[in-house]
Order: sequence, then C-alpha cells, then structure tokens
Amino acid sequence: QVQLVESGGGLVQAGGSLRLSCAASGTIFSINAMGWYRQAPGKQRELVASITTSGVTNYADSVKGRFTISRDNAPNTVYLQMNSLKPEDTAVYYCNLRAALRRYDYWGQGTQITVSS
Repeated sequence: QVQLVESGGGLVQAGGSLRLSCAASGTIFSINAMGWYRQAPGKQRELVASITTSGVTNYADSVKGRFTISRDNAPNTVYLQMNSLKPEDTAVYYCNLRAALRRYDYWGQGTQITVSS
C-alpha cells in the first residue's frame, strides 16, 4: 500500500520561506503526477502545484512566481519551495500522488502552514 509522509510545515512570518517535502513509499506500477493541495478554513481543497513524471509543472495562479515544485523519481519524493509567503497561504497542505492505474489518488496526512502578518 502506498504511503505519503509530509514534512516541513510550521509557522512563518509574511515574506518568509518554507520548504515542504513528501516521501512516497510502497509499490506503485506507474505514476502520472505528484503535487500539493491545500485547504484553508472555510474553503475547499485546491491545487497548489503539480508535476508529472516528465517534468511538466502546473501552478495555481495565486502562487505563480513564488512557489516552485520539484521531484525525485527514485525514491518518489516531491518538494514545494514556498517563498514570499502571505497570510493568505495559511492552510493545511496535502501531498498527492496520482497513480496511472485508474488515475487513483493517494493522499498524505497533511501539514499545517501558518503565515503571520
């Protein structure tokens, strides 16, 4: 069974930086993409950034130019470098792995990011 473990969350002042990492373990035949989602209080979960196995990236408009996603394929690990953080970035961030088989999504437990003003 696939497990995703996030690390790097915490409290930071506005304008600061944090780096999240997510390590995947378990057997996976193939992976379409890995990425990060976030859910703020009172809001739905939204895509922050994703990266395919071929390196194609996608970012939410709100984080373009500030966040950078990257990955290692062996072992499967995804990173999110977050710069120029804003209070609006405060949320629980979830690591996501999309398996090629049935495009099934695996999720991490989530890590809290709090940006103070």
